[in-house]
Amino acid sequence: MTSPLVSLSGLSVDFDQGARHVRALHGIDLTIRRGEAVGLVGESGCGKSITWLAALRLLGPRARVGGRVELDGQNLLDLPETALSRIRGNRIAMIFQDPASSLNPVHRIGAQIGEALKLHKGLTGDAARAEAKRLIDRVRIPAAATRLDAYPHELSGGMNQRVMIAMALAGDPDLLVADEPTTALDATIQAQILDLIDEIRRDSGMALVLISHDLGVVADLCDRVVVMYAGRVVEEAPVDALFDSPGHPYTRGLLAALPDLDGPRRRLAAIPGTVPAPGKLPHGCAFAPRCAFAEAGCSQAVPALAGAGDHRVACAVDIALPAAEPLAEPVPQRTLVPA
Repeated sequence: MTSPLVSLSGLSVDFDQGARHVRALHGIDLTIRRGEAVGLVGESGCGKSITWLAALRLLGPRARVGGRVELDGQNLLDLPETALSRIRGNRIAMIFQDPASSLNPVHRIGAQIGEALKLHKGLTGDAARAEAKRLIDRVRIPAAATRLDAYPHELSGGMNQRVMIAMALAGDPDLLVADEPTTALDATIQAQILDLIDEIRRDSGMALVLISHDLGVVADLCDRVVVMYAGRVVEEAPVDALFDSPGHPYTRGLLAALPDLDGPRRRLAAIPGTVPAPGKLPHGCAFAPRCAFAEAGCSQAVPALAGAGDHRVACAVDIALPAAEPLAEPVPQRTLVPA
């Protein structure tokens, strides 16, 4: 777990807005080691998905990407498209948020998995179909031979997400980037998909980047957590250290909004305001307008990510985490009334 696999250095993204370029990603530095699982958390609009779409050059021509994305020392941002296409899906695979929009509705499941197998393993015909069936079995879709001839609309959302995982595994990737892989799935199916991803990761030894809003999922599946806000990393720590002693007020706000099933009942503390738009960031620390601990100096300069060891925080204020107060009155329970 000490050998670097992918390193992002100073990764930045500017979007062409016609009259000007707006910066959405502000110099991300991140290293993914072989075999480890890293959770990327934060609210919508913090730059989690853009980070990896930029790393794989999937943002389109209106995005200007800077910095370095190194895979085994090779900068992916300098590679021609033909060379990069052999890495995407092969060395680094990505599962997108919505399988319904990622799968082609007019092609059968077997053909879409077969396309990935042809590109990354050179398999065609009966060999490709046999391998596609093995992958469908691997992700625990029943009646695999029959499902290969089905169209995406004939499968449930959970099954389509399993198909996406099968396609991602077709190239035996070294790194799997799972971007909110359980969006729009019910709780039972979410747990099955996440257990499947974790099992496959441990069996294959591949690294995992899990982009998620669910801190509970990250706590269960990941070794390390990276918290992002407004296009920057604001905290990075091993999972136990982050949950035991969060250092950034934003991280503490995210944790304070989580219900505690085992402890005393308490009111959940919501973070006021919203994530600022990339073109309207405040001066200094972007979180300062929403932070209860902000000081005058917070609006003067962007704090650098610093700290001892492997727990780093981008905050200029040294604060103590306030204790949560239990509710004075018990929360009334909902009563189901028969129709």
